[in-house]
Amino acid sequence: MSWPSRRRRLGLRSRVTLVYSIGALVLAAVMAALAFGLARKYLLSERETSAKRQTFANARLVRSDLRSVNADITAFLGTLPTGSESDALIYRRGQWFGSSVGLGFDRLPKDIVTRGLSGTAATQRFDYAGATQIAVAVPLTEVDAVYFQVFSLRELDSTLQILSASLAVAALVTTAAGAMLGMWASRRALQPVRDVAIAAGDIASGNLDTRLRVAEDPDLAKLAGAFNAMVDAVQTRIARDARFASDISHELRSPLTTLATSLVVLARNTSGWTDAQRQALELMTAEVTGFQRLVEDLLEISRVDAGATNLVLDDVVAGEFLRRVAAVVYPGVCVEIEPDADDALLFIDKRRIERAFANLAQNAERYGGGAVRLGLRRSPFGVRFEVDDAGPGVPAADRERVFERFSRGGAGRRAPGTGVGLGLALVSEHVALHKGRVFVEERPGGGARFVIELPTAAAS
Repeated sequence: MSWPSRRRRLGLRSRVTLVYSIGALVLAAVMAALAFGLARKYLLSERETSAKRQTFANARLVRSDLRSVNADITAFLGTLPTGSESDALIYRRGQWFGSSVGLGFDRLPKDIVTRGLSGTAATQRFDYAGATQIAVAVPLTEVDAVYFQVFSLRELDSTLQILSASLAVAALVTTAAGAMLGMWASRRALQPVRDVAIAAGDIASGNLDTRLRVAEDPDLAKLAGAFNAMVDAVQTRIARDARFASDISHELRSPLTTLATSLVVLARNTSGWTDAQRQALELMTAEVTGFQRLVEDLLEISRVDAGATNLVLDDVVAGEFLRRVAAVVYPGVCVEIEPDADDALLFIDKRRIERAFANLAQNAERYGGGAVRLGLRRSPFGVRFEVDDAGPGVPAADRERVFERFSRGGAGRRAPGTGVGLGLALVSEHVALHKGRVFVEERPGGGARFVIELPTAAAS
């Protein structure tokens, strides 16, 4: 997986926290490295200075002793204040003398031996037996000798290891603190974004009265003001469109009623009419009836948009309700009711839910060859009503779009006289008023299955 794709999967808050963590880690690592380097340099310099001071002091003692004719060099080396962390060597007239049995000239680096024997004082750090050593060479030309003293830095190495471990722990603690600071900062910085997301979700669900609180911060105040102005404009536009549709529907209602009544009067006396005249009357009657249905649907939609719907809620037994709907709306259609859902109690507006079933019946008749089965069973949501048809089904890409206003599915399933696409939209509105949901899925064996899920009375 590439880094860009992985980065896209991280949320904004996670990315801010990650940046803080990485920044804290880099800063802590740099500071730890600098602190360790400076401390190591200082401690080594101090230890080297101390080693030189002690070596030159011991060299003066050796020079004084070697001026004696009968000097016992080996015994004298044992009396030098070398300490437990250092050893001494003397080279005189081709012979090596050491204060320790384990210390031989082969332990010394060749470079410092060469420089010492050439009469030059020298200091050199080297590794021996897994520990850092410091060797100091002091030529004693007056007595024809060279004094070497070797200091072990094992204790200093242990101190530096403890220091490095402490700095590493401090770096990790700093990184954790940076991550916590990043989480806190991202939470505070992204709170306005979360508020906008929550408000947008409320508005999308239909609560157009939602507004953002204007913050004291001037930048956030601009965001809140622009968002609230946008919502005001949307609310005004929706209200204006709803009023327009309602006014138009009301204005069309009266002339349509007059026209429908006139057609009924004409249909009562068609004697002497030709077949073409009767066919024209029937066509006009069908179109006026469809137009009346459209106007009623538009009025119903406008009332929903305006929040002027009044629910008349009653306690209803789910099984009895479905049987009554089947007898009135779906005569002759198979009804399957599972026993555990038969006596489920609903708290619904019977007229609106019956209208929803009637619209589903019309939709099945127009597009699915008619309803072939009604079902009722329990669901985690409450109860589940199912309306199956024998049509070609609804493609997955259209299963949400069919509940939109003025949507009639794919062009291949449209036919003259099939309505304007408000039937399923009204089903969705009626069910939403009951805190339910409606959707369509594939029917086992082919066709479409429209599902209405409603909460039970206890859940409501």
